[in-house]
Amino acid sequence: MADETKAPAPPPSGEPKDSQGKPNPPSVEPVPAKKPGDPAAPANPGAPGSVATGSAPAHHEAAPAKPVGPAATEWHSEMVSRLTRQYGSGIREASTYLGQNYMVVDSSLIPELLRLLRDQEQFDYCVDITALHYPEKEKAFEVIWILYSFAKNERIRVKTEIVDGQVVPSSFSIWPTANWLEREVYDMFGIRFDGHPDLKRILLPDGWKGHPLRKDYGIIQQDNEWVQINLGIESGQ
Repeated sequence: MADETKAPAPPPSGEPKDSQGKPNPPSVEPVPAKKPGDPAAPANPGAPGSVATGSAPAHHEAAPAKPVGPAATEWHSEMVSRLTRQYGSGIREASTYLGQNYMVVDSSLIPELLRLLRDQEQFDYCVDITALHYPEKEKAFEVIWILYSFAKNERIRVKTEIVDGQVVPSSFSIWPTANWLEREVYDMFGIRFDGHPDLKRILLPDGWKGHPLRKDYGIIQQDNEWVQINLGIESGQ
């Protein structure tokens, strides 16, 4: 009697089969393992902003505004009131910035105001004399006196603005230590002090050209002529 068991139906044309005639399961490409640092796949590949659609990335919030820095406040004191009554608009500003008191005065008050501060307000020590250069301003230089009172344990700054080439009265007769301080300002900025006993360079050689703390003096500028003559080399670099 013939075996009535039916043979399995052949797979569709073109479908791979094994040696017993059974169809192979469809092949599946292996998914590569995720490596550290690989970007995470989007939860929905078809969502806007995904790589699959080519859309632009989602909008990010703007960075927060930069915080406002400290600002100067008006400086009120009995001394400022006395000076304002005496000199009027010659005291152009009296302010406090980060705990430091300073006043901006007309250059015509120098050196009278400095002498008054020493004799009447007890600022008997001249800590430093320095300057700032603002080449974009009409009055391109600020000259600054930093004064200290031992009696009051108080420090103040006196500033005045001058144009390039303007001469400032020396305060050597008020504080003898101004001798070296004014020489340094002259050396670095080229500001001259009328009445100084021996105004000459203090850090750089006498024949050096230019004043290195001016903003228009190149950061790697060298006086090649002086270097070549005195050191016998082409450049100091």
